[in-house]
Amino acid sequence: MGAGSWRYYRRRPDSLAAAPLEVVLRFCMITTFYPPHHFGGDAIAIRRLCHGLVRAGHQVEVICDVDAWRTLSDGEEPLPLEEPEGLTVHRLRSRLPSVAALMTHQLGRPTVHRRRIEQIVEAGRFDVINFHNVSLVGGPGLLSVGGPDVVKLYMAHEHWLVCPTHVLWRHGREACPSRECLRCTAHHRRPPQLWRSTGALGRALDHVHEFLAISQFSADKHREFGFPKPMTVLPYGLPDREDGEVAGGAAHSRPYFLYVGRLEAIKGLDDVIPAMAGYPDADLLIAGSGSHEDALRAAGEGLDNVHFLGWVESARLRSYYRDCLALIVPSVCFETFGIILAEAFRDGTPVIARDIGPFPELIATAQGGELFSTPAELLSAMGRMQQDEGLRRRQGVSARAAWEANWSEAVVIPAYLQIARRVRRRLNGSAT
Repeated sequence: MGAGSWRYYRRRPDSLAAAPLEVVLRFCMITTFYPPHHFGGDAIAIRRLCHGLVRAGHQVEVICDVDAWRTLSDGEEPLPLEEPEGLTVHRLRSRLPSVAALMTHQLGRPTVHRRRIEQIVEAGRFDVINFHNVSLVGGPGLLSVGGPDVVKLYMAHEHWLVCPTHVLWRHGREACPSRECLRCTAHHRRPPQLWRSTGALGRALDHVHEFLAISQFSADKHREFGFPKPMTVLPYGLPDREDGEVAGGAAHSRPYFLYVGRLEAIKGLDDVIPAMAGYPDADLLIAGSGSHEDALRAAGEGLDNVHFLGWVESARLRSYYRDCLALIVPSVCFETFGIILAEAFRDGTPVIARDIGPFPELIATAQGGELFSTPAELLSAMGRMQQDEGLRRRQGVSARAAWEANWSEAVVIPAYLQIARRVRRRLNGSAT
């Protein structure tokens, strides 16, 4: 294959001979975590992207690192997930998962699995390689994989490119206003990554043709913290219907507000749960799990209107979104997007979010919710949302319309493909 050309296939092998040929691209997604071996929304978003590309007629292969999940998880091996035809998942495993993960973390390059990754990429003859969270699957040393004629994209689901702890949460107590990386890394009880001071990351970035931020806020935050490359904003896209979606209501007898996400200190529930003592008119349902769960359950002890649901699969969450008064998003850190806001907007559910990070950007675009900074402002917003049905309905209608225009699979997948085509044209121009 010559540099700069796409491969042409028929989308359906059994189609009529007269059917027109269409460009069918081969994508390689490289990520540390991919369902079911994952911890949060970024892996779910990657899987949705893969499924969307397959539905659009393309072929996708995923390389993910089960060793990293086994090192960080104390749970049992999850049940496998069924993937559609056209999507292949390569799960990297070794006999010493913690050693493999630690070597990659410290050296900033793939070690145990380098040869296997190179074999998959060489055999795949991919048109596009999309790097996602590569921190433990290969670090910056992975970005050189693939030939010179392959379009290479990097999607920044976290702030790993500018933050050793990924989340810009300084010293475990505040959204990061400026760099104190060594002290902060020590506070998070992580070994320092000496490769970050060698220029290895900066050199590796030159292998990537386009960097994608999930929100304008995240693109701006990367630039503020010294990221040297321009970033294109491409938000997450959600399908109108989830695979394996469960029909029916949430089966909760009282009006309720909903929280969805990991139960970690940075997610801000420490402010919300005590506030529920002063709001007897509705319940708070908490869908999620995490390392901060015991502390949050202790904070909710004795509060009859606080209920922990545990981890709820995406396909089951929709019934909870549809029936709630509003989604509460109280994160105190700098998120890159906030996928749960888009999930709520999809079902015409308004959002009450903390006034931080990308949330003002999303709320302003959707006109589908309110912002708060203090527990008192949160309770006031909850009261308005519950008492003013007209307000809630108007915001829900606006939220759904904004999802259709900005965060639906029907909009995001074509935009993603257009980015890949634009990069291809740029490579063609540089090769001639």
